Amino acid sequence: MNNPATPPGPPTPAAGVPARMPTWFIPHGAGPCFFMDWSPPDAWSRTATFLKGVAATLPLRPSAIVLVSAHWLEPVIGVTSGAQPALIYDYHGFPAHTYTLRYDAPGSPELAARIGALMGQYGQAVQAVQAVQAHPGRGFDHGMFIPLMLMFPDADIPVVQLSLRSDLDPQAHLQAGQALTALRDEGVLIVGSGMSFHNMRGYGDPRFGPISDEFDQWLRDAVQSGPDQRQQLLVDWAQAPSARLSHPVRAEEHLLPLMVVAGAAGQDAGRHVFSDRVLETTLSAFRFG
Repeated sequence: MNNPATPPGPPTPAAGVPARMPTWFIPHGAGPCFFMDWSPPDAWSRTATFLKGVAATLPLRPSAIVLVSAHWLEPVIGVTSGAQPALIYDYHGFPAHTYTLRYDAPGSPELAARIGALMGQYGQAVQAVQAVQAHPGRGFDHGMFIPLMLMFPDADIPVVQLSLRSDLDPQAHLQAGQALTALRDEGVLIVGSGMSFHNMRGYGDPRFGPISDEFDQWLRDAVQSGPDQRQQLLVDWAQAPSARLSHPVRAEEHLLPLMVVAGAAGQDAGRHVFSDRVLETTLSAFRFG
C-alpha cells in the first residue's frame, strides 16, 4: 500500500516548449502535526518526507502558488488579495509553540485579480455562475501554511489562497478549477490542501481502516480514469463505496480541494503518487499533469 515517499518527477519538457505546471492534491495532516511531538513519534514522518520532496519534482520553480484550503468556506469562492497576509492559527488545543509558527510568504494582489477575471470569463463562457470575492484582510489558515512550511520552507514564493464554496457542490469546484487552467502555463502551481479521508470519528479506530482503504481505492481509480470519466466520477463521488463513512454528509470540505485541482488539470492524466497509514486510516496524494 505504501509508495516511496518522494514521487517520481515529470518528463523534461522538449526544447522551446514552455513547461506546464502540474496540479497537486496533498494531505495537510492534523493541525500542526509536523511541528510537534506525536504518539507514536513517527506517525506523520512519511507524510512529512513526501511533502518535503514535492518541490524537487516540479519542472521549474513556481512563479506563484494558488492553494485551495479545506479550512476556508465562503458563499462564493474567496481569494486572499492582500500583499502580506497574516497567519490564522485555526487549530485548538495544541502546544503553545505551535501558535508562534511563522510562514511569511507574500501575497499577490495582481494574481488575485487575475483569478477573479479568469473565473468571471469562464462563467460567462459556460453560462455558470463563478463569482469571486476578494478578501484583502484575510490571512493564511493552517491548511496553507502547515504543508507549505515543508514544501517551500523559504516562504519566498507569492501565495494566493482560495476558499471553497460553502454549498460544497463538486461540479462547481471542478468548474472553478477549469477556469484556472491557464495559470499553469504561467508557472503557477495549483495545490489542493485537504485529506482523502476525513471522518473525525474514524481516526484512531481500527474499524475504519478497511473503510478508508475501500474509498481510497475508488478514489485512485477515479483519478486515474480518462479525463471525461474522471470528472463524472468526481461529481458523483458520494455514490462511491464507503464515501459517506470517509467524508460525512456536509463535512466533505477536505475532499473538495481535489475537485478544484482535477478541474485545473483539464485533459491531463491524473495519478496516485503517495499513500500513508496514519491514525489507522489511509491518506493519499494525487498529481495531475
